[in-house]
Amino acid sequence: MKICNLYLAYCQGDVLLTKEGHIPSGDIPPVEFQPWEHVTTLNYEHSTLNSLVHIYRLDRPVTGRPDLQMMGLRKTFDVLSPEMYQLAGKCAELVYWDQNSKYCGCCGAPMKWHTEISKHCTECGKELWPQLQTAIIVRVTRGEEVLMVHAHTFRPGYYGLVAGFVETGETLEECVQREVWEETHLRVKNIRYFASQPWPFPAGLMVGFTAEYDSGELQLQRSELGGGGWFRKDSLPTEIPNRSSLARWLLDDWLSQIEN
Repeated sequence: MKICNLYLAYCQGDVLLTKEGHIPSGDIPPVEFQPWEHVTTLNYEHSTLNSLVHIYRLDRPVTGRPDLQMMGLRKTFDVLSPEMYQLAGKCAELVYWDQNSKYCGCCGAPMKWHTEISKHCTECGKELWPQLQTAIIVRVTRGEEVLMVHAHTFRPGYYGLVAGFVETGETLEECVQREVWEETHLRVKNIRYFASQPWPFPAGLMVGFTAEYDSGELQLQRSELGGGGWFRKDSLPTEIPNRSSLARWLLDDWLSQIEN
């Protein structure tokens, strides 16, 4: 099987792509490796080829190159294949982790790369792997209605689903119940796993669930939410999550059930 070199270079939340919207490849990197930057190399098995993926950070965005472009990681969903989009997200997480794990949390000594995705302390030997922030997102339905909310961090007119980070010592299902209660004062039942999605903004794992309304009157957590309510298929907000997100997958699944 053919082996090729892929180059994933990042700067300020953007990733470097060719003008055609592909991950750069070839025997020569699109932008020279700087001696002070660590280059992580992953062995990546693609469906049609084996690749050596070289991951590094750029000091400044690439400009003035007719063959290259910088693009926000979220936007690459529309130009990369699903497999390459997920690879770009994974590599972005490794760059973020590298920047935030320079020193040992136990003794303060410098950390050194040990494997493709781990480091160890040069003094005490503590091993370290990239840490994920796990969050839940849940589609709550009541008959032919779905619960949607507008967080203060959302742009005007945009509504999503109830979501939140998992706390220490709780199960994913308990997190679903807690987040729905805290944000809306509603109780839910029939909690079911739906799907999960890596969420490299900057280093998360989103776990999706479905649930049904059980009891309670809607009371929004005003410290976090600016709006929310029950929506029917023909009265959805004008702006909903785009097709790259697990939230949209949950909504599309609900819409298909309503239509059938």
